[in-house]
Amino acid sequence: MKKNYSQYGLPKIVKFCKKCVISNQRPNSVVEFKNKNNQKKGIFFNTEGVCQACEYSELKSNINWELREKNLLKLLSKYRKNNGYDCIVPGSGGKDSAFTAHILKYKYGMNPLTVTWAPHLYTNIGWENFTNWMHKGGLDNILFTPNGKLHRYLTKLAFVNLLHPFQPFIIGQRMIGPKIAEKFNIPLVIYGENQAEYGNKIEENKNPLMDVSFFSSDNEKNLTFGGLKLKEILKKTDFKINDFDPYLPLNFKTIKKNKIKVAYLGYFLKWDPQECFYYASKNTGFVPNTERTEGSYSKYSSIDDKIDPFHYYTTYIKFGIGRATYDASQEIRNNKIDREEGIGLVKTYDHEFPEKYFKDFLNYIDVSKDKFFQITSNFRSPHLWSKSKNKWKLKSTVY
Repeated sequence: MKKNYSQYGLPKIVKFCKKCVISNQRPNSVVEFKNKNNQKKGIFFNTEGVCQACEYSELKSNINWELREKNLLKLLSKYRKNNGYDCIVPGSGGKDSAFTAHILKYKYGMNPLTVTWAPHLYTNIGWENFTNWMHKGGLDNILFTPNGKLHRYLTKLAFVNLLHPFQPFIIGQRMIGPKIAEKFNIPLVIYGENQAEYGNKIEENKNPLMDVSFFSSDNEKNLTFGGLKLKEILKKTDFKINDFDPYLPLNFKTIKKNKIKVAYLGYFLKWDPQECFYYASKNTGFVPNTERTEGSYSKYSSIDDKIDPFHYYTTYIKFGIGRATYDASQEIRNNKIDREEGIGLVKTYDHEFPEKYFKDFLNYIDVSKDKFFQITSNFRSPHLWSKSKNKWKLKSTVY
């Protein structure tokens, strides 16, 4: 393999944003049904060397948020009912979904039904925050737990073939809101922030509604999971097509018939993850972890799933971007820390291996420790990594 060969279609020359600490190796969108060769290229930097996430962060200061809130009230008034649920709020009870559901109910007068796609393996703090969401936050919830055998199989498949163990969870989490909306005839689904805010094209933030292609398809037979086509999986295993129902997207006819709309609250209200944490702590009993998360300095973000740390560890392997980079970048954009502090946090924590739940993860996907490191090594792109004396080292680090 060529010394500077770039995998996943990413730029061969690594560049870092001049305002935050993200690099141009961050994929510009999440393509959950694609294999590793179809991974999209890194995020766009402007001529001044600033990423689009930072550009959008600057634009947010010029948005008329009072007008946006008035538009939110207009949207909600179209769906508010005298009886029953007005909207679906998918989430885990973490700071973002806790904020979203609670403020919709207690400030804006909606009656949301919260819907949760269960984590692979709940952490103790994750389960506590989830139950607090209902018992202290005063909300209703449907907890959906997928077929454990199938979910483990898909998680292992995604790890081995794509080094993306979170792929089946992300697919299910994306589908559960619109699917419950269709089954219960509740046509409005509301998520917190638009993920495009963190680095996709700025234009994607101009639409308050999610593109239906994110949760719909009319080409079910060609869908892939863990790098394999669905029809291949059905041939190789004892699973039936019905087992995959929770993961399968709605078809366009169903969406049109049920008039399903998926909106982002972050389009209407200025989104700040740390402020969501403060709000959730005060109003829904959300509590941070007692210790910082491995790979970062944070104690309150993505703490409900034991496998979550390995999602971030695999992004570090594939893209040279670990959990501290993601956390520090969004906190720089929200003026919580400066770039110099962010660089120090990345250099201190980004490379840290998530040891705490390592055995749980290996048991879950039935992979040995040696096999784990063999697989992860195979996904290190030569343009990012070099190996000396049996140790891997990133060629380019933030400066």
